[in-house]
Amino acid sequence: MTANQGRDLREAANGPLALRLSPRYLDEHCVLPLGIDPDGALATAVGGPLDLTVSDELTRLFGRRLRLVEMPAGDIQAAILSAQRETVATGDESTADVLAGEGDGDDIGDLHALANQAPVIQLVNVMLREALRSGASDVHVESTVSGLRVRFRLDGVLQEISRLARHYQAAVLSRIKIMAGLNIAERRLPQDGRARLRLGDREIDLRVSTLPALHGESVVLRILDHGATARDLSDLGMSHDAGERFDSLIRRASGILLVTGPTGSGKTTTLYGALARVNRPGVKIVTVEDPVEYQIDGVTQIPANRKAGLTFAGALRSILRHDPDVIMVGEMRDRETAEVAIQAALTGHLVFATLHTSDAPGGVTRLVNMGIEPYLVAATVQGILAQRLVRVVCRSCRGSACEACSRTGYAGRTGIFELMAMTEELRALVVARAPLDDIRAAAQRGGMKGLYQDGMSKVEAGITTVDEVLRVTSADAEP
Repeated sequence: MTANQGRDLREAANGPLALRLSPRYLDEHCVLPLGIDPDGALATAVGGPLDLTVSDELTRLFGRRLRLVEMPAGDIQAAILSAQRETVATGDESTADVLAGEGDGDDIGDLHALANQAPVIQLVNVMLREALRSGASDVHVESTVSGLRVRFRLDGVLQEISRLARHYQAAVLSRIKIMAGLNIAERRLPQDGRARLRLGDREIDLRVSTLPALHGESVVLRILDHGATARDLSDLGMSHDAGERFDSLIRRASGILLVTGPTGSGKTTTLYGALARVNRPGVKIVTVEDPVEYQIDGVTQIPANRKAGLTFAGALRSILRHDPDVIMVGEMRDRETAEVAIQAALTGHLVFATLHTSDAPGGVTRLVNMGIEPYLVAATVQGILAQRLVRVVCRSCRGSACEACSRTGYAGRTGIFELMAMTEELRALVVARAPLDDIRAAAQRGGMKGLYQDGMSKVEAGITTVDEVLRVTSADAEP
């Protein structure tokens, strides 16, 4: 779509023809009246085949035949959302009147009433639908002195999307809290909750976290899209050599395979890819996760629930009584969980787990520091994969910034990896409690390619940039 077409769509979304229909109707059916042709037909942008019922409704409403103009559905929905944002940003009086409350909304009944007004529900739904359409992993709704700032985390980086007038603040925040089952009257303490909702044909889970701040609460919504599917390992960005070695590790009969990295580095995505590859009728796979991010056919997936008393360690003990071949532990976060995982590996199970360490060699020292005996670590750990996510140079503009990449120069992400397969030399060093530098040097002698090194190979291939590699590997960068 050209810049002129985008501008025309946005103008149409704000025009008198579109105002005769609700934004919800336009978005649900992905239609947008563009204008009246010289022959009297109503030019209408459509994002796909138009249902006959909708066609008849539009014909009756406008009293004109339709001329359908096919356009990308995402562009039409973006124009509709843009019109919503402009209405909100200018504090449209008719909508503000419906909200019926520009104060702080201290009364709980008032807050409930505000949060359940149609414009507020619509505003929050449009925001979430746009986040889902754009591929955002998180939505940040932050209170400021002038109202709410909305930012999406796209490809790992926060981008401001819109600002909402202050009289929307209490209503929008209360709406999100109600969706997540939180106490709307509590604004002095942090709260955490979850919500499940359907947007169009997509079902998503939201992890919702609130924080009290200077100008009011700030909320972060983590989006878990159940419509998404596990990605194949070959699509994650591993080099041919690392991919082959990793594939051999996940096909072993027993032992522990760890994937490490900070939050948001794609660890779970990699493990899902590994599960999908070993998933076959003759293999029993059970996972314990917090939360279950993707659903995989043929795999028994258990959501951990600490509030209900179902911890990772407790779930793992129960899993062992179900005769599994492969077990995935969403996070090895404490000694108890690590000990049960070690026992599972020693008794002939293959265990996949994530761990928070900065690099692959640090995984073994992390387990030892958690209280696991070094000889048990050496006996069970088969390999450790460290990873980061870097943004990919936009293919449309090759990094010079365009509409397709929201003028960032990047579109999408890929992984950079550091795979340490355990060798006899490494096992001996672990048992001897050798310094981390010695373990790292031995891993490099065994063929481990560092994160920075792998990142720079992707720079040379034109996949990403030096700035991106340095952004995620600054502690590991080599001179």
